Amino acid sequence: MSTPTLKQSPVNEFSRIHGIGAFRPDVIVSNDDVCQWIDSSDEWIRKRTGIITRHRADKGTSVIDMAEAAGREALENAGIKGSQLGAVIVSTVTHPYATPSAATQITERLGATPAPAYDVSAACAGYCYGIAQADALVRSGAAQYVLVIGVEKLSDIIDNTERTISFLLGDGAGAVVVGPSDTPGIAPSVWGSDGSKSGAIGMTHSMLDVRELSLAAEADGGLDAADLSARETKLWPTLRQDGQTVFRWAVWEMAKAAQQALDAAGITAEDLSAFVPHQANMRIIDEMAKQLKLPESVIIARDIADAGNTSAASIPLATYRLLKEHPELSGKLSLQIGFGAGLVFGAQVVVLP
Repeated sequence: MSTPTLKQSPVNEFSRIHGIGAFRPDVIVSNDDVCQWIDSSDEWIRKRTGIITRHRADKGTSVIDMAEAAGREALENAGIKGSQLGAVIVSTVTHPYATPSAATQITERLGATPAPAYDVSAACAGYCYGIAQADALVRSGAAQYVLVIGVEKLSDIIDNTERTISFLLGDGAGAVVVGPSDTPGIAPSVWGSDGSKSGAIGMTHSMLDVRELSLAAEADGGLDAADLSARETKLWPTLRQDGQTVFRWAVWEMAKAAQQALDAAGITAEDLSAFVPHQANMRIIDEMAKQLKLPESVIIARDIADAGNTSAASIPLATYRLLKEHPELSGKLSLQIGFGAGLVFGAQVVVLP
């Protein structure tokens, strides 16, 4: 008896971004507000980072709430319903539960159940990781349409009194729908990691440390409210970074990765209409543009000035703003690159929706 021939999903030769959506919280935090907590000034923050304000969500607005809002707009702009999604990918490091994922709950809210759904933990490169996976899912025939969301509520995991990273950070969500295309709309992704620098950006404590607080309190026969509050504040995991290490790596190594993405796409900097790097620091953005020798005709996203660093949300948020301010960019080529904690990076050239 011969072995039966298996069926495989029909493939799509090309993919592209069909629609984009965004959500920005209403609370705006100025540099003067930040300087209530750290010894700094509006002038110093603007000069060193380019940031003027950042958006932060209120206590009642969750990662899932922000992602849902951005996802709904992306679906509307793509002209499809949630029920047409073949997968939902949510890039975030601030969903407060290890399980269940944020993606499954967002999928249910958007009427996309039973689409497969999962979270990606790749920090500031998370959105580009999601695009790489969505591109592969669509072209392989595993999904017709994929919703990719980058969302962060970084205000939940910062210590306002430290000055290595917290003053940079904001909250928000951006989303896109990736689907089939008659022409190439997403070039090959250049992505990777360097775990040798894992200590450059990370959390002050693990969840195991938090567990030890509870166990210690029980062993002590219980702590009074003031002592317990102080210990909880001290042990609650918050972000820290080695700014110089991250800056050097981002400027020198990420410019190389961005050039590799151009090469993989078979184009040069002169072919670009837009450059949307992760919104980490205005000086990094400017130096990368210089390293890549971008012509003056290329419009560079500088959303960081008003939004701060929103990690996985920064590239879709910056892209959304760029398209609102420059609708003529629709259908043109954009180089996007994300990089951050891990250390991780991801880049690709895309046709803007």
